[in-house]
Amino acid sequence: MSVIIPPIKSQGIKTKLVPWINDVIRQSGLDLKRTGWIEPFFGTGVVGLNAPVGGRHIVGDSNPHLINLYQNIQNGEVNEYNMRTYLEHESRILEVADENGYAYYREVKNRFNQNHSPFDFVFLSRAGFNGMMRFNRKGEWNIPFCQKPGRFAPAYITKICNQVANASRIIRRGDWNFLNQDFRATIEQAEVGDIIYVDPPYFGRYVDYYNGWTEKDEATLFETLRNTPAHFILSTWHHNEFRENDMMNRYWNQFNVVTQEHFYHGGGHIENRHPMVEALVFNFELEDVHEPQVEMELKLEFE
Repeated sequence: MSVIIPPIKSQGIKTKLVPWINDVIRQSGLDLKRTGWIEPFFGTGVVGLNAPVGGRHIVGDSNPHLINLYQNIQNGEVNEYNMRTYLEHESRILEVADENGYAYYREVKNRFNQNHSPFDFVFLSRAGFNGMMRFNRKGEWNIPFCQKPGRFAPAYITKICNQVANASRIIRRGDWNFLNQDFRATIEQAEVGDIIYVDPPYFGRYVDYYNGWTEKDEATLFETLRNTPAHFILSTWHHNEFRENDMMNRYWNQFNVVTQEHFYHGGGHIENRHPMVEALVFNFELEDVHEPQVEMELKLEFE
């Protein structure tokens, strides 16, 4: 089954890890037709949009722009038709702008930082350097432009619009609630029979997120998950050739852990471009125990 790709891009998107995560979900022992989906770090939405569950979806994120985009897709204010009109218009301006498009990119960035348009948010995520998503301490977008000929070619615009349509189709056929709130508030809404999928910023991995991630945050997340009545799956990094994730021994190794090596093909730091072992941490036993199958080398896509 193909993976639904979301309309927003960010470095570290879990597109190629979705089959592995879903394999663990299917072995959870839950009745997935009724299982609720609780996701406190929704991010791009790629895992939640592909989750094999049929119950309610309560998803949160501290980044208001991500939640705003999906709320607008849900209510129809953002759809594949007006997204196409918007991107075609912006593409024409970008092609003739000064500095090979950088001048207009700055204009859109400044406009977004004032008005927070979900359309501009999609534009910036697709035109920014290396598929990164980063905000400064004022909450303003601050990723530089990625100069590339034909940045918004017709086929690429169609691809984005199809992704908007696919996300809308999935959201409209289910019970979804998008919330801009602290991760604890989202996790606390979980009940027995729900599954919580947790993909926080990775501590110690040069994370770029809306408001950062500290060791105190990791400890708070551990306490919150340890006390939940629901099943949970946590995505984190286990180790790479340089070092280990200290948080594994400190918090997560007391739960069940499966690992998989994969490779990042992008990153602002050289360490982030080497093979890394990803971990899935969960608080339940796998019903049909077998080694989850996934490609050994996972190439995260940024285009």
